[in-house]
Amino acid sequence: MQKERGERPVNGGAMDQIVETRKLSVKTKAAIGAGILVLALAAFWWFAPRGTSQTVGADRVTISTVTRGTFDDFIPLRARVTPLLTVYIDAVEGGRVEKMLVEDGATVAQGQPIALLSNAELQLSTLARQTEVEQQINNMRSQELALAQTRLSNERAVLEAGLALDKARRQYEREKPLAGKGFVTAKQFADTEADYQYRQRNLAALKRSQSTDARLQTSQLSQQQAAAQSMQSGLSIARANLDALQLRAPVAGQLSGFSVQVGQSLQRGERVGQIDSPGRNKLIAGVDEFYLGRVQLQQRAALDFGGKRFQAKVTKIYPQVQNGQFQVDLQFVGAEPANIQRGQTLQARLTLGDPAPALLIPNGAFFNETGGSWIFVVAPDGGSAVKRQVRMGRRNAELVEILEGLEPGEKVLTSPYTGFADKDRLDLGK
Repeated sequence: MQKERGERPVNGGAMDQIVETRKLSVKTKAAIGAGILVLALAAFWWFAPRGTSQTVGADRVTISTVTRGTFDDFIPLRARVTPLLTVYIDAVEGGRVEKMLVEDGATVAQGQPIALLSNAELQLSTLARQTEVEQQINNMRSQELALAQTRLSNERAVLEAGLALDKARRQYEREKPLAGKGFVTAKQFADTEADYQYRQRNLAALKRSQSTDARLQTSQLSQQQAAAQSMQSGLSIARANLDALQLRAPVAGQLSGFSVQVGQSLQRGERVGQIDSPGRNKLIAGVDEFYLGRVQLQQRAALDFGGKRFQAKVTKIYPQVQNGQFQVDLQFVGAEPANIQRGQTLQARLTLGDPAPALLIPNGAFFNETGGSWIFVVAPDGGSAVKRQVRMGRRNAELVEILEGLEPGEKVLTSPYTGFADKDRLDLGK
């Protein structure tokens, strides 16, 4: 059948319908985004670690148990052997080494010559000083002789004046009764009386002069004697300095550090060696500053050497703290180990107190960061540890005494707290 002219061809376009796509509104999208953000923040808040807590692997920490036991109050020491007495040898006067009399390491006696020096300038100045002093001493002796002669002259004058006074007195006593009877003229008696009075005044004046001279001469003699003694002392010092050109051992012992050579020039005061006490040693040990208030003089220490135990005691405490330690001197009580050498290191145990029952935990590196005022205590399930304030007492190389804050059987962290010392809680992960 033919289509009629003018009719449109038949197709399915008339049957298609336009379907409108439904889009979410802006408000709906914003609400959904806000919900997702809230859920993310909630999840982060729930799963993120707290600011006061931190997750730590259980294999990174050391867990120890609080126990009851006996606390041995001691500290281990690493002590160095040093001579008990060391005397240093210095060159009192400088000079050139002419001769070596002993070798380094030799055993010397007190006063034994060990080296001979020469110093021409010192020798000449000492001789000049000696000549000058001897001249001054001779001059003072001449002055002493002159003073002695003056004293004798004064004494002689007093004696002569006394003799003249006696003569005048006897003449006066003879003429006085005769003058009363008229046998001696008045003029003659007057002259005799005047002479007698003059002799009296003359003797008194001479005695006063003698007393004054004697006082001044005594003072002058004392000053001269003191000056002479001072000069003699100065001369003795000059001679001693000259004698010091011969170096001598100040004490008996073993000579060490004596490395001068013939021809070497030494300066005044230059150290040339030292002498160590023979067969007598002491120990010098460093002690942690924590024990500064607990280490006392006469405290005992024990050390093992060569299969034997030896005793020592604290004889000196040096309060200066360097690098967290202070030094103590230990002196052997009784016999000391044989064949120990200067500079050798020995292990010792210094006893601070008697053993006593106590609550104990192992000593660990945690103490350096907490100072013994707090510690992490592990929960009973072992999944976490919480910071707790405690009070710790004495400690040794192995144990720490607990005074308050812990109970027997509780578990604590005794390993270093590096990285989480500022936290209050630790989650112990697997």
